[in-house]
Amino acid sequence: MQKPAAANDFEDPLPLLDPPELNPGTWDLAARRLLAKMLGEFAYEEIIEPVPQPVEPAAPASEDCAAAAEHYTLPLDDDSTLSFRARRTAYGSWHVDPDTIELRDHSADAIAHPFGDPLGFLVRARRLLGLDGATLGHLIRELTATLAADARLDHTALSAARLADLDYAELEGHQTGHPWLVLSKGRQGFSATDTSRWAPEARTPTMLPWIAVSTDLAAYRGVPLLAKPERLYARELDAPTRDSFAAALRARGLAPERYLYLPVHPWQWDEVILPLFAPAVAQGAIVPLPTDGDVRLPQQSIRTFLNTSRPDRHTVKLPLAILNTLVWRGLPTERTLAAPAVTAWVHAVRDGDPFLRDECEVILLGEVASVTVEHPLYDGLPEVPYQYKELLGAIWREPLTGRLAPDERARTLASLLHTDPEGRAFTTELVSRSGLPPAVWLRHLFAALLPPLLHFLYRYGTVFSPHGENAIVVFDDKDVPVRLAIKDFVDDVNVSAHKLPEHDSMPEDVREILLTEPPAFLTQFIHSGLFVGVFRYLAPLCEEQMGVPESEFWSLVRAEILRHQARFPELKDRYEIFDLLTPRIERLCLNRNRLHLDGYRDRPSRPHAAVHGTVPNPLQLS
Repeated sequence: MQKPAAANDFEDPLPLLDPPELNPGTWDLAARRLLAKMLGEFAYEEIIEPVPQPVEPAAPASEDCAAAAEHYTLPLDDDSTLSFRARRTAYGSWHVDPDTIELRDHSADAIAHPFGDPLGFLVRARRLLGLDGATLGHLIRELTATLAADARLDHTALSAARLADLDYAELEGHQTGHPWLVLSKGRQGFSATDTSRWAPEARTPTMLPWIAVSTDLAAYRGVPLLAKPERLYARELDAPTRDSFAAALRARGLAPERYLYLPVHPWQWDEVILPLFAPAVAQGAIVPLPTDGDVRLPQQSIRTFLNTSRPDRHTVKLPLAILNTLVWRGLPTERTLAAPAVTAWVHAVRDGDPFLRDECEVILLGEVASVTVEHPLYDGLPEVPYQYKELLGAIWREPLTGRLAPDERARTLASLLHTDPEGRAFTTELVSRSGLPPAVWLRHLFAALLPPLLHFLYRYGTVFSPHGENAIVVFDDKDVPVRLAIKDFVDDVNVSAHKLPEHDSMPEDVREILLTEPPAFLTQFIHSGLFVGVFRYLAPLCEEQMGVPESEFWSLVRAEILRHQARFPELKDRYEIFDLLTPRIERLCLNRNRLHLDGYRDRPSRPHAAVHGTVPNPLQLS
């Protein structure tokens, strides 16, 4: 592919022969923390069952904690025993203290030694964890890659005070990944050099090359304002760039009007497009083009790039054929085609509802245009692995720039869980800057996040997946939360299978593509995405660092839900249909998918989270 003429700052970096983050101190710190996370999340999903030990009189409970840490042991395959202290918190969660993990060998007089090796634990507990050989082999690789990424983050970590001064794009590169998934940064398919070049924690600005694809293979969709591709390109590409693209096609004897333009991830071009679309490249159906000249940064989702040269231009989401977290990070053909239609419908709902539009002022970062490129063979074969049907395309998403007031700033919800090298939580820093008592600041947070999500659920039977990376908190100039921005509609919007009158306005193409779920499961998107996926980590942080008891935290969440229900008494039947206050909820499990359900096997459709038993709902207060 033609290499863009780039300034030295953006030339491809050489492989690091001696990466500075791979040193004993940094590695051991990251390893202990990851082992504690592994024990806690595996225990939460009941993959392991630690055994409680008698209370030690010499270690009284802390007066500041509603639930004191208790002592647990876990027998391993080789008759050794792991021991640690952990606090039990909401939803049956476990918070393991990494500094208390010890290993005692099988001999009766063996002395317990500090232990902080998650890879060693995986090997010693492989039968306890129920792992087959293939899964174990891949797990070791993915866990090692996650550890290396964590070490890199630790090596370049900033204080919470410095992070609070970063803008949205810069802050993304300092986030530590999914709090629930143990294998959060496996990125299977990336080499060490690829990771140093393309991972968000590398914080490497880049200029993306573009390609032209014949309309025999490619299809364009856009919201009404971008109904024609020329309208998108006029906003995204300078006139000289558009002229150079057209000239490159004419030089090959090709007609520009019969082609669509889209950026392509350089790794995807080299690893996937050139090998698998070679016939189309040979025949001129896919033509490489130079960069558009704009500098972009990869965001936490790794396949999404934010334009830092022109922040008013769209964010682009590109397929990457890497296995990361639970799925291959491609772009499904049907859902990519439907993205603008879903956006148009969601925007119409918001714009037609005075509460969402004027009171919540919720920002919906729509996926406003897309180019989908079908593979000539794979897309016609339903039985082949789904990764081969998500290979090439692009989605353009509205940027935050221009949607915030001059005194507002935005940060992903995930950032609130971040803790700096000194142990100070990012949330603690923001609360301190606001000047508000912590409980008051939390009320503002819940009042910003919950009303729009609840209104979409109760009024329209529609849910987003408000996990930490999709939900964006908008703050005022004093770092007080004031409203919500949300993104990723086509992948994460679901509607109720229980038909509601409000669904009558839904266009047929939107109805066909959006997933439907029964009401009892629809509420899981808020429970699992927001409450379990974010708040069950945020609540202990607020208790430990700001003195807000966990019981008070959940009382404030419940109060906001009840406040919203009182605001719309005419929807009383919906509060019963979509009941968030049931005594127990199903336990969704993310780590079980990798260990027991899907492993690393290929399958024709994307996997979904496992369900294993139930957990008590902290919103059902006694």
